[in-house]
Amino acid sequence: MYKRQALSGLNIVVTGTLPLDRDEVKDLIAEHGGKSTSSVSKNTHYVLAGDSPGSKVDKARDLGVPVIGWNEFQTLLK
Repeated sequence: MYKRQALSGLNIVVTGTLPLDRDEVKDLIAEHGGKSTSSVSKNTHYVLAGDSPGSKVDKARDLGVPVIGWNEFQTLLK
């Protein structure tokens, strides 16, 4: 069965508390063709932010990187 690579070529930074364990979220990103990185840069496509995200959200906003929540992330996977 062909697996859709919905996140192919995307760099996503995960921050804050999410419904799944952080490693599970990173695995989910990889399974859909994306790459999970640890720091926000101009090469970051999205910051996936949960509760209490910290300074990564501020840096994303400074760089103009879109900050998305869990529901928006789920939409990207479809």
